Amino acid sequence: MERVIENFLKYVQVDTESEEGKAFTPSTPKQHNLAGMLVKQLQEMGAEEIAYDREHCYVYASVPASEGCGASPVIGFIAHMDTSPAVTGADVKPRIVEDYDGKDIVLHPEKQIVMKTADFPELTSYKGKRLIVTDGTTLLGADDKAGVAEIMAMAEYLLEHKEIPHGKIRLGFTPDEEVGKGADYFDVKLFGADYAYTVDGGRLGELEYENFNAAGAKVTVHGRSVHPGEAKGKMRNAILMAQEFQSMLPVMENPMYTCGYEGFYHLDSLKGTVEEAAAEYIIRDHDKGEFEKKKDRFLRIGKYLNEKYGEGTFEIDLEDSYYNMKEVIEENMHLVENAKAAMKELGIEPAVVPIRGGTDGARLSFMGLPCPNLCTGGQNFHGRFEYACADEMEKIVELLVKIAGKYAKKI
Repeated sequence: MERVIENFLKYVQVDTESEEGKAFTPSTPKQHNLAGMLVKQLQEMGAEEIAYDREHCYVYASVPASEGCGASPVIGFIAHMDTSPAVTGADVKPRIVEDYDGKDIVLHPEKQIVMKTADFPELTSYKGKRLIVTDGTTLLGADDKAGVAEIMAMAEYLLEHKEIPHGKIRLGFTPDEEVGKGADYFDVKLFGADYAYTVDGGRLGELEYENFNAAGAKVTVHGRSVHPGEAKGKMRNAILMAQEFQSMLPVMENPMYTCGYEGFYHLDSLKGTVEEAAAEYIIRDHDKGEFEKKKDRFLRIGKYLNEKYGEGTFEIDLEDSYYNMKEVIEENMHLVENAKAAMKELGIEPAVVPIRGGTDGARLSFMGLPCPNLCTGGQNFHGRFEYACADEMEKIVELLVKIAGKYAKKI
């Protein structure tokens, strides 16, 4: 199980940052660097049916069923190789804080970058554990290289311990999950699993089978630039009109003020000039009805402002991204129950929580592969204060092995 940390420290030093707005997959060629590394490692450990989609950067492999378990359901484990473009993933310098003392962690003394317990109070619960952190200038990449490392360590362990009963295990590693395209070219038929789990969650015990319904929207505002000295009655400031659009959205339906099952409108970027401005949004809600209401309100605001300023002033491009996998998983609740049972057998307290985001599993569930989400042991994803608990990562490898055994059927 200790190989998981060795794997992880190696993987995070490979820059796999994905990029928004690209029309091709992978969005960045450098994601192939990790894919190639995984293929080589899979070959060395003796995995079977290794397939590398060199065009789209997907890696698939198998751990064969143990003796007498060939009739078992085929179970898959999936993680994504890319890291978020929110913070750079280049030149990551991981280090292990041994026997963490429960106090503030100085990440970079020269730049005075400190991870403070006042900002992240959950840190204190890791006292006595081993924490993997960065130097505070990059993200860590636990999302989702922790999941990649855990799946690889599980595969190697099962290949070395053929006496452990389990059916055929399929492994899948995807690109571009962080930019919403991780499942675009995932070959469900080639993968050939009956059920799967993504390993892409947070702290030990988290188990998720509900996620947001999601849409993305771009609001383009067309203004009119006139010299400000002669602007009265003539100028139409696109930036100010974009701000007016934002002001008409519910103030408290903002991610800064929401948690749990509460949805939101999130203004992700705003740029422009007097002549033209563009605002990009994401819209989220767990409840399908509320999700539709949010989209309807968004469009009605655009319609109202076009009536106010003239048709064509506001252009709104709104498109659904993914849906709540709950409706698929509820027909396959053995996935959740077996994961909970495996956790309890290992002394892990299950925490079934809704995902305030999405995973590859959300889309894969609607592509015919029911796929809830498991923990990785990482925290503070998408930021320079990201960290992972080494002790939890090792425990999660045990959890994956235990779940695989839950589906073993002896002939």
